[in-house]
Amino acid sequence: MPITPSGKIWMDGEYVDWDDARVHVLTPSLHYGWGVFEGIRAYATDAGPAVFRLTDHMKRLYRSAKIYHMEPPVSLEGAVKVTKDLVAMNELPACYIRPLVFLGYGEIGLNPLTSPVSMVIACWPWGAYLGEEAFETGVRAKVSSWRRLDPNIIPPAAKATGQYINSSLAKAEAVKAGYDEGILLNPNGYVTDGSGENVFAVRDGVLHTPPLAAGCLAGLTRDSIITIAEGEGIPVRETDLVRTDLYLADEAFFTGTAAEVVPIREVDDRVLGDPGPITRRLQEVFTAATTGRDERYRDWVEPVA
Repeated sequence: MPITPSGKIWMDGEYVDWDDARVHVLTPSLHYGWGVFEGIRAYATDAGPAVFRLTDHMKRLYRSAKIYHMEPPVSLEGAVKVTKDLVAMNELPACYIRPLVFLGYGEIGLNPLTSPVSMVIACWPWGAYLGEEAFETGVRAKVSSWRRLDPNIIPPAAKATGQYINSSLAKAEAVKAGYDEGILLNPNGYVTDGSGENVFAVRDGVLHTPPLAAGCLAGLTRDSIITIAEGEGIPVRETDLVRTDLYLADEAFFTGTAAEVVPIREVDDRVLGDPGPITRRLQEVFTAATTGRDERYRDWVEPVA
């Protein structure tokens, strides 16, 4: 999706103009993919802009950094404050937020331990990742020929820059074949997730999603939907799924910070149909939660001011 520039970006302790947020071409993360990041959304609420599960996102960022031997140059609490200040400074009622921790300029080579650690936080206006129409009518998905990496090759518990090449290959394959999104399997043939989303399937009124041990990211939208489903009295099972479980599902949908909650209407040309009642109910409650309109989940919404 195109980027709409905002005013300022926070970069290693300073607020710099958008066009001045630059790194050297020999920054090692550009060469070796050694960095971790988050995707976060701020929503317009009756009380002004508020960031959805900001602290939880930052906790995951710092866990990812630990896995990759990086100590961010600001505390977790400091990163939360900077994020709120940045959204306010850029006067954005709603936006997408991207914190990134990476190896800074000064060393080059495969040993990451000698490089300085840099951090940036940017925010900008951003719409629906899979398109506005997808929220209403659903998307067509394809099981990718690419497999999720084994957890002893690349740790799926971290949201790391380099490992997203795996996701990008699946996304590109799906789009070139005429689909909206790819679904990846792990080396054992079990469903993990979409290229940038977790996946859920409904069968006989029960909500199913792959366990984290399958190799999917511990998505915060995934966690939110599980909590919301339980609050709505919908049974949830974290269990291994094979591709035919998706073919035969009564309903299926993707979840993610960028995608939010998007129905899946086809998988490998097997038609699931229009978005079903469970998907619609979870969309409705999730939207209310992100905008501060559901008191049950008010603690997920962190006001900017």
